Amino acid sequence: MRPVPAKDHPATAPPGTAGPVGSLPHGPVADDGEELRVRQSVPVPGGPAEVRRIDADVPGAIGRVLGQVLAERLRRALLTDPLSGGELAERVARFTLQGGKRTRARLLWWAFRACAGRDAASATAALRIGGALELLQTCALVHDDVMDRAVLRRGRPALHTDLADRYAGRVGPERAERFGQSAAVLAGDLALAWADDLMAETPLAPGTGKVVRRLWSDMRTEMVAGQYLDVQGQVTGVGSLPRVLRAACLKSALYSVERPLALGAAVAGADRVTLRRLGDAGRCVGMAFQLRDDLDDVFGDPRVTGEVCGDDIREGKPTYLVALARTRAEAAGDGAALAVLDRWLGDRALTGRGLNEVRDVLVATGARATVEAEVDRLAGQGLRHFDGADLDPEGAGPLRELLLATAGARPEADTAVGPAAPAAGGMGGDR
Repeated sequence: MRPVPAKDHPATAPPGTAGPVGSLPHGPVADDGEELRVRQSVPVPGGPAEVRRIDADVPGAIGRVLGQVLAERLRRALLTDPLSGGELAERVARFTLQGGKRTRARLLWWAFRACAGRDAASATAALRIGGALELLQTCALVHDDVMDRAVLRRGRPALHTDLADRYAGRVGPERAERFGQSAAVLAGDLALAWADDLMAETPLAPGTGKVVRRLWSDMRTEMVAGQYLDVQGQVTGVGSLPRVLRAACLKSALYSVERPLALGAAVAGADRVTLRRLGDAGRCVGMAFQLRDDLDDVFGDPRVTGEVCGDDIREGKPTYLVALARTRAEAAGDGAALAVLDRWLGDRALTGRGLNEVRDVLVATGARATVEAEVDRLAGQGLRHFDGADLDPEGAGPLRELLLATAGARPEADTAVGPAAPAAGGMGGDR
């Protein structure tokens, strides 16, 4: 599993950060190669009309905030030490600015808007916390690439690979590889520190701040716990269905969807009922998101997913898809299927033939079909929870579409009818 492919404040931000709310960011980050410059903000009147401008390009607005924040962070890092600033801090800034789909930040923004968030001060806070989520994601991805020994990320060399290549000709490949891994751990730590700084420097009313910072604290702990269960399952081979689902819930359902929704809703001042219903929706959609990611890793088209197929198999990751296939093979006494799983899971030299053999087992045991149906069920369940919340139509429509896309469900999942089931048993997708 990969941590993927998720408001009442003073009128001005602290010095050296995103700037006054009278100039809310609304443009994309400039792509100017080696420099981290961003486009100048265009002053516009504050208030609901300006917030609606953000709606038209949420990733661009998040990128604008990040550009301003990271330019200042990088300036200070270079003053502290030019070498570490130029080789480490700059890579962290560039990785974050290049970004991905910014799904978590978009979920936060649209939850904020769906909970009637529209004043400029609160919108500024939502964008800044969205930027903090992106920095936290940088930490997660950089560390995850080291743990997975991934070579590429977003079509480019992974950060640890990039740093290793820089020194390979000087110290040899083995020492350079070790250096790259160590430096990437530090890079992830720096991204986490910057994320926490951005959160701490974001003005929030006392009541709102208490809720938001508790959510942030819980999310960081949950993310680490889910990652630990993931790697511990790889080394011990413990892949029971409850353990796998627990890891998926912590690492993806909470981190990728539920907590970003809760953060956005909290900044907007949502009541407890709305927070609970959005949380239930996010938990279901987040689980669907992780299950779809597991399916795509084995059966997806690399031209669409942007990733090499079979990485979870190579790493021996205890995904729900594989755990279900093993459980069913054991129950059926299917020694041939178990032999295939034992042969190829965790084998870094997985061949195309081996991957096809694993695929055959996942299909023959019914694991693939079951997981695909579960993705649709969870997506439908999540949407029913969502539809039960009292939300502002201006933000509810875009948020609903984003949740459905995040779940990766088939279109018919949106047509599911009937009341939301009580929280009990099953996949653990509900509370």
